[in-house]
Amino acid sequence: MNPKFKNLLFLFALTLSLGVVFTSCKKDEGNDPFVFESGIKAAGAEELHTEALITTNVALTNDKVWELKGRVVVTDGATLTIQEGTIIKSHTGTEENASALLIARGGKLIANGTATNPIVMTSINDNIALGETAGTNLTVADQGLWGGLIILGNAPGSFKNNVEAEQIEGIPADDSNGLYGGNDETDSSGSIQYVSIRHGGTLLGADNEINGLTLGGVGSGTVINNVEVIANKDDGVEFFGGTVNASGLMVYACGDDGLDIDQSYKGTITNSVVVLGDNSDHAMEIDGPEGTATGSFTLNNITLKGNENTEKGEYADYRSKAMGASNNVYAYGFKASSDVELDNNGVSQNFLDGELSFSNWEIAGFDNSIFVEKVGCAENCDDTDDNNDVDELHIILDPSFTDRAAAWTTQVAMGAQSVGATASDFDWTYTHAQGAF
Repeated sequence: MNPKFKNLLFLFALTLSLGVVFTSCKKDEGNDPFVFESGIKAAGAEELHTEALITTNVALTNDKVWELKGRVVVTDGATLTIQEGTIIKSHTGTEENASALLIARGGKLIANGTATNPIVMTSINDNIALGETAGTNLTVADQGLWGGLIILGNAPGSFKNNVEAEQIEGIPADDSNGLYGGNDETDSSGSIQYVSIRHGGTLLGADNEINGLTLGGVGSGTVINNVEVIANKDDGVEFFGGTVNASGLMVYACGDDGLDIDQSYKGTITNSVVVLGDNSDHAMEIDGPEGTATGSFTLNNITLKGNENTEKGEYADYRSKAMGASNNVYAYGFKASSDVELDNNGVSQNFLDGELSFSNWEIAGFDNSIFVEKVGCAENCDDTDDNNDVDELHIILDPSFTDRAAAWTTQVAMGAQSVGATASDFDWTYTHAQGAF
C-alpha cells in the first residue's frame, strides 16, 4: 500500500474515533490535513462531547462530501479554505452539542464558490450528492437541523457597559474563541462568496438558536458576496457591530428575521433579497447601539418579498436608537396588516434628528400608510387598555411619521419597480431554482 495512502487512512480513522469535525480529509503534499487540539468534556452526568480546534491551515476539496460534527473552531492564525463546489453536511445536536462552524478572531475562512459551483453547507439529513447543488428530500419546512456559520472579527461595535469585546450568543462564556469586537475597522476574516447555507438554526437554549450566518465584529477587509441562507430556524443573516460590507445576500423562508442588524453595525448591505416563509417574522429587524459608541448602517437596493400565510411577516422593525439609511427598497407580496415600524422613542428621536433616514421605497399594492410610529409604553404607564399611553408616547407629530413617509414612498404595480435588487444576480441560488424569487 502506498505509504501516503496508509497515513491518510490512519488519520481518517483517528478523526472518526475522536468524534471530531469532518469525517473525511485530503492530505496536502507536505502538510498534515488537520492539526487539532481536542479534548473530551463532560456536558452532563452521562453525556460527552468533543470540541475541535483547527490550529493550522486546512483545505476541504470538492471530491468528497464532508461531514461536520460538533462545534468546530478555526482559531487565531489558522485559515480554513473550502474549494468551489464543496458540500458539507452537518450532524444534528442541540445546546453545547450543536454542530456549527466558528471562525474565531484572527482566524480566516476562504470559501469562494462560483455561480455554477456554489459551496453548500447543509444538514446530514439532506440527500444532496456529490456534484449536485440541491437534494430532493428536504423542504423549507425543515429548519434547525444543525447550527450555522459564525464568523467573529476584531472590528468595533457598540456594546453594553462600553466593553471592547463581547461573547457571541450561543458560545459558552468560558470559551474565549466566542469573543468578537475590537478596534480594527479593516480587519479581515477572509472571503465568503457563492455559499448556500441550509436548514440550520438548531436550539442552543430557550428562545436561542444559531443564525444561518452570524457576523460578530467582522471588519471591512472581509469579502462577503453572494451568500444564501435557506430555512434557518432563527435569523438568516445577523450583523453584531462590525464594518463589513455585504452584497448579494439571499435569505429565504427563515423562522425569524431575514436581515438583522445590531450593536451599531456600520457597513453597507447592497443588492440583497429577503423572501419570507410561512413562519417568518420581520424581513428586516434593525437595532442600534448598546453602549455610547455609535455607527450608521447603509442599506441600498434591497428587495423584500412578503408572505400571505405567515402570522407575523412584517416589512421591517427599527428599534433601540437605530441609526442609518435605508435606500432604494422594493417590497411586494405582504399582507395588508404588515408595516414598517419605529417602535420606541429612541429610534423616533433619531429619525427626527436625521440619524435614521429613508429614501426611494417602492411598494407593490400599498402606500406610505405602511410606515408607522408604533411605540409601546415605557414608563409612567397606567393599567387601562385604552391605548392612551401609546398615543402619548408618539413624538413624530405635525406631520406624523406616516404622513412624512409619503416623501419617500411610491406605490407601484407588481414588477414595475425601478429600485431593489437585480433579480438575475440570484439565478445561481436554490431559492431561484424553487421558483421562490
